[in-house]
Amino acid sequence: MTSRHGPSAQVLDAFGVGDVVSRERLAGGRGLTWRVGRLVLRPSGGSSEACWRAGVLDALEHTDEFRTPRPVRTASGAWVVDGWEAWSWVPGAADESRVSDVLRAADAFHRAIAGLGKPSFIDAADDPWARADRMAWGEDPLPHDPTLDRLAARFRPVESARQVIHGDLLGNVLFADGEPPAIIDWAPYWRPAGLGAAIAVVDAVTWHSTPMRAIAGLGAGVPEWSQLVVRALAFRIATFHLLGRWDRARSDRYAPLVDAVLTRT
Repeated sequence: MTSRHGPSAQVLDAFGVGDVVSRERLAGGRGLTWRVGRLVLRPSGGSSEACWRAGVLDALEHTDEFRTPRPVRTASGAWVVDGWEAWSWVPGAADESRVSDVLRAADAFHRAIAGLGKPSFIDAADDPWARADRMAWGEDPLPHDPTLDRLAARFRPVESARQVIHGDLLGNVLFADGEPPAIIDWAPYWRPAGLGAAIAVVDAVTWHSTPMRAIAGLGAGVPEWSQLVVRALAFRIATFHLLGRWDRARSDRYAPLVDAVLTRT
């Protein structure tokens, strides 16, 4: 069972940290992620996705360019218990101003997982983020909204190969002295690898003061970059609609970037 009170005593015992007294709710993970001793525990969000992700990251070879937390099994060998999954704690902190470093780590990660097949849970997912992703790629209708109408009018076919990507990178790359960047909280989608970079850049410009003039340079070498930025904007805005959080303040925040992107596309 998951709750804002954290994992139960039974879950902690299963993952071998039942004797740890201190626990800390972490800022990420929508307030549902906890550090307990050497582990980070989070609601699984679906056992098939959690088990698939754990299996991949348990075997994935780290490099000098990136690392990831390792998943932790229960004493019985399970990846998920009572709706919770566990990961080794990795040191570091996110820095949304280091956009180029985030994109370099993401590129290395995406190259490392490029051979993975499409997991079945992606098409079955029905949360707001999964639905918004399909909307941004013309697979479901977008919400009625003038900004989304403008973006959709600029949709063009994207020929870049699809693969599993991380679709929420900017705040989920941790930096620590002497260590490769750590990629956490993997949100898997089946899209061109460059979309992960485009979403990160949209987030950086909209919420973290990255100048719009940096967009082209940050996307240098990414195939079909302009179109991926259009799709990334549609994805973020559609998500806010589905969460019931699209309002005048957010519209005003996104408007300069939408105008700039559509002027250049």
